[in-house]
This record gives sequence, structure tokens and C-alpha cells, in this order.
Amino acid sequence: MSKPALHSWRPPSIDALLRATEGQDLITVYGRKAATEELRAAVDFCRTNNEGNEEQIFGSAALALAKRKVKSIKPVINLTGSVLHTNLGRAPLSDAALSAMNNAAGFINLEYDLKRGARGERDSHVATWLMRLTGAEAGIAVNNNAAAVMAVLNSLSRGKEAIISRGELVEIGGSFRMPEVMARAGVKLREVGATNRTHLSDYANAISNKTGIIVRVRPSNFAIQGFTSSVAEKDLAALAHEHGIPFYDELGAGALVDLRRWGLPYERTVQEALLDGADIVSFSGDKLMGGPQAGLIVGRKDLVAKISRNPLKRAIRLDKITLAALEATLALYDNDETLAESLPTFRYLSRKGPEIREIAETLAAVLSSYVPEWKVEVASCKSQIGSGALPVDVLDSFAVTFQHRNSSTKASGGKLKKLALQFRNLPTPVIGRIHEEKFWLDCRCLDNVSAIKANVDRSNFK
Repeated sequence: MSKPALHSWRPPSIDALLRATEGQDLITVYGRKAATEELRAAVDFCRTNNEGNEEQIFGSAALALAKRKVKSIKPVINLTGSVLHTNLGRAPLSDAALSAMNNAAGFINLEYDLKRGARGERDSHVATWLMRLTGAEAGIAVNNNAAAVMAVLNSLSRGKEAIISRGELVEIGGSFRMPEVMARAGVKLREVGATNRTHLSDYANAISNKTGIIVRVRPSNFAIQGFTSSVAEKDLAALAHEHGIPFYDELGAGALVDLRRWGLPYERTVQEALLDGADIVSFSGDKLMGGPQAGLIVGRKDLVAKISRNPLKRAIRLDKITLAALEATLALYDNDETLAESLPTFRYLSRKGPEIREIAETLAAVLSSYVPEWKVEVASCKSQIGSGALPVDVLDSFAVTFQHRNSSTKASGGKLKKLALQFRNLPTPVIGRIHEEKFWLDCRCLDNVSAIKANVDRSNFK
């Protein structure tokens, strides 16, 4: 029988609650510290609201403790239509990378040379692969490409001018603006040309004894079309070398193979950048390379060594888990004929329409019985590569669409948002998108419909 309300009942002390059978159970499962904190919070709530009893206190504490155990980071099913979705973790990792991460969780030879029995270099685990795959003289890794940009500029042009085209003064996600990065790196911005047209003479006229580096930045999340002109990388490299200045090609996307082999749009590769004369190239590990978050720096041995000696390098180095995943990912490129099978990124990007349509039709049949008030259909759509890679190019795909049977266009907006939320609230959240008064689940990145079927219950859509 429940205790009367608090106006005639004073809750027991926290110590008394902890000694009770229910309190001991909470301690056994969650620990004394956490149980004490949540019991105290539950008692304070009852006192503030002047109502409650012991049963409610223990129930409230148990619920709060259970919520504390729920992990904030969890797997999701990406049906947004963007393969390399920045908000969803960009490139999904390969089985080889996952295995390597697990093996690296304990003690490893991170900075230990097993042959010499002495201190080693952590970059050595990936440097050989970077040189072998790109043809560069040297290579190192930092924690993302923004850090790579900062390290290159700070190491090679601090206190001097960096020449860059106005059309390349980009801003990417999170208000990451190239002019501000240059300023933080201790480099003076020397912008040349116009937003849409820059000529070799613009660069040549800007060179002086204050020049430290010439920079080419790939616009990663937009494209300028129409009356445009830019300078070929070979010509920029030749100009830089004529004046004894390093040429830095910031690629961003990180393509190590020609994507056209899978019928995808052309993307300039790291190897091409080096062959065209770049002294330093930086790129991301978690975009088109298909690996973990990392910033890779390759190029001339003397310049890479200078970057490595910069004290900033220690602050932005990779941890052992990421380094292990990166090494395993790079090793997959040794057999580039199997990349579409071994790397999820290429598997999803290279999927053909008929395969995606078959998955979408199976998913539509599964979901239609759970949402009878919605018209569920399969429709053609366009997927994006994502994360700024090939920003204007799209891939043919198929999606399951949901359109409410009874709602007017004006009223359906709220229902669509509710439906999207219901999918996000599934045990394994399913992330889609709302477009043209429909909810879309693009099936390009869906491996197995059973993963959703086991995840769905009618109660989720009430």
C-alpha cells in the first residue's frame, strides 16, 4: 500500500533508503555513488512538489539510473542519401579496420621499435603505406585535415605570406574558414585574382621576398560555374619552384584511386597532385579514402620532416586506436581490385540501381503494414557522395517514400516530422530525410532489410 502524500509523511533519510532492500539492489547494480545521487535527486523532487512516497522515490531513482547507462553514441542506419554524412560519422569502417582497432586496445608497439628494442615513431606505422600508395618521399598523419592544414602552414610559412586565389577562400562545416585558419597558423593571407577567375600572372605578380608558400585549396562543398578560370596545378608548381617556394595542394577528399572505374565522377587523386609537382599534399582519411578521421600529409621528405618537428604536431597526433584503423585501411589499397568489397565506402558508392531498387521494394513491403495511415511507395531519387566530395555530382538511387493518406499539404508537415522522429526513436535509429512533402529512406547504404525488420515494432508508430 502506498504511503500518504508528503504533507503527512516525511521521507526517510538517504542512509535509510540506501539500507533498504530496494536501495541495496540499486547499489548492487549501479554502485553506491550513483545510487546515492539519484535517490537524493528523487527525494528533493518529492519535497519540492510536496508529494510522493518511498515507492515513487525508488522508482524514480531506478529510472534515472537506467538512463545513465544508456550510451549517447550509438549505431544508426543511414538512409539519408548522403553516403559520407558528416553528422553520421562520415566513412563507415571496414572489417579490417574494426579488427585492428580491437587489437590495438591493449598494449601495442605504438612508439616502440621491436627490432632495436628502443623508442620508435608512431607515424612509422603508416608512413611506408603512404609513400608506397602515393609515390611521395614521406608521409605523416594528424587527427584531421583541418589540423593538417594548420600544421603545414604553420611549419612552412609562419610569419610570411601564403598566396591563394580568392575563389578558394572557402568555408566548410563548423565555420571553418581558410582565412581564419591562415591567421591562426601565423600566416599572412595574400589573396589574388577574382572570385571566379584567377590567372598565372596574378600569382606571379604577388610573389615577393615575403612569400612563404603558394596554396591551392580544393573547393570541397560548392562549385563555381560559368565565366570561370583557374590555373593548372602544374603551372602553379612550376612557378613556385622557379622562385624556390613550396607549392601546397590541399585536396581534402582524399581519393587514392580513380573513381571512374566504378562509373563515378572524376576526382583528382593524391598521386596526380604529386605528379603535377606539389611539394606537399594534405587530405582526409574519412572521406573518399574510406578510413577513420585523420589528416594525411605527404610530399617532399625535407618539408614533411619540418612539419614533424613542429611542437604543434604532438598536439594533433593520432591516438593508437585511430592509427591502427588507418594502417589497416591503407593496407586494403594494396589490392585495389577488391576495394569495392573490402571498403564499405566504395561498396555503397558503386552500388547499381537494380540492386538498390530490390532492397527498397523489400523494405517497403516490410514497413507498409506498420504504418497503414501512410502511403508507402518506392521512388527513384538521387544520392550524394557527401562531406564535400564531388559537391555537384549525384548518384542514381531508389528510396522508400511515405506520404500521409489523409493530410492536407499544410497539415502533413507536422506528421512528417513526427514520422521521422519515430524512425529516429527506434532501438537502432533510422535516419531519413523530408523532401517534397514526403519522408524518404534512400536505400543506397542499407545492407540488410532484416536489420530494420528486427528493429521495428508497431508500438513505435502509435
